[in-house]
Amino acid sequence: MNDTEYYKLVRPYEDAMNMLLIRIRVLGHSLYNKEEEQLYHTIHNRIKTKDSIENKLTKKKLDTSVKNAKDNLRDIAGIRVICLFLEDIYRLVELLTRQSELVFIREKDYIKQPKANGYRSYHLIIGVPVYCADTMEIFPVEVQFRTMEMDLWASMEHRILYKGNREKDREQIKEELMLYSETLREVENYFKRFR
Repeated sequence: MNDTEYYKLVRPYEDAMNMLLIRIRVLGHSLYNKEEEQLYHTIHNRIKTKDSIENKLTKKKLDTSVKNAKDNLRDIAGIRVICLFLEDIYRLVELLTRQSELVFIREKDYIKQPKANGYRSYHLIIGVPVYCADTMEIFPVEVQFRTMEMDLWASMEHRILYKGNREKDREQIKEELMLYSETLREVENYFKRFR
């Protein structure tokens, strides 16, 4: 995939992501309640880089073509919503699922069923209709919902194990991170009482 193909590929994903960002921001506050009752703390978004798309396709043992990217990747566009409280995650998901124009492709609740390594998050792949002058097409956007504690743990695990060169002490670090995951869950529960 050359640079021109990459930019043509990601343009509608960026449109879909931006439309979904607006929906989430609007859902995250109330017209009539206090500002303090906003359902999220921060929102981050990104479009996968050309290298990241190609690396993911290569890991899947696929040719790095635009067609394979469209057919096999559901996270070209990504949004991460960081909430203060666990209940806010489920409230936002509920509000999103009420929107009839959105297509819910996949849902994974790693909060109720954490990954073996301690990772916790709520993932949705949402198909967003993108209307252009000549057609309409649905483009997937991955949305991850986390509390601040979940995001701290996931960011550290990603930096230390996924991006780091930790072959010597990898298993020890994994065990320690699992313990920290439990500790952060306790912190999350502690702050819940101030809701």
